[in-house]
Amino acid sequence: MDTFSDTWMELFGLAGLLNPLTLVIGAIMGWKADQGKKLLIAAFAAAVLSLLIETAWMLLGLPTLFFHDAGALAVMPFRIVSGGIVACIFYLAAKRLRA
Repeated sequence: MDTFSDTWMELFGLAGLLNPLTLVIGAIMGWKADQGKKLLIAAFAAAVLSLLIETAWMLLGLPTLFFHDAGALAVMPFRIVSGGIVACIFYLAAKRLRA
């Protein structure tokens, strides 16, 4: 990261807000949730699981799909927000289909 704006671009990009792992995990957990209260747990779990999977992937020495310099504490709030939004969308879609 060269400048301050590069950091924000990573946080709003694939490292943070648009992280594919977070979005998929949030969608699955939102679809499976049976109460609205569980969406906060789904958001947090999506962020934590995506960080754990990404860390394990890098520790195994496998090639990363996208490299970023942002640390876990920097990307965590952005992943919680994106996981929560996707979980809410899929929770409402599943609730509508079940009714």
